[in-house]
Amino acid sequence: MDAGALPPKLRHHLETLELMPDRADRIQLLIDLADRFRGVPPRVATRPFPEEHRVPQCESEAFVWAERRDDGTLDFHFAVDNPQGISARALAAMLQDGLGGQPPEAVLGVPGDLIYEVFGRELSMGKNLGLLGMIQMCHAFARRELAARRAG
Repeated sequence: MDAGALPPKLRHHLETLELMPDRADRIQLLIDLADRFRGVPPRVATRPFPEEHRVPQCESEAFVWAERRDDGTLDFHFAVDNPQGISARALAAMLQDGLGGQPPEAVLGVPGDLIYEVFGRELSMGKNLGLLGMIQMCHAFARRELAARRAG
């Protein structure tokens, strides 16, 4: 994966993780990221969350929303209902910070293999699918924004 092609804040998160060759330090950094996770604000969505925002195959019951800024960029909001969903909360925090305010084209440039760069290859297939689903939902919102621009 070419980290240089990532949006700057997302690239910074990845570079910080790469500075942690020790597995325990890397896990602690991901836990710290998960602790910084901010759930979806009530002005965007409240429980019960609509099913169309649920991340398919996510074991942590994650949901994703995109909010358009006046400049045409997007802010992403997440809900992670499983309190044990540390990897989902860590990724949500990275995506909130790293993709917020980015043009849709930059969001679409985030590859799915980011999951492996962040978490390694030790996660279960189910966890990987759910985390990949979070990125794919961000992609879907970015594609919708681009389609709306073309139509408008």
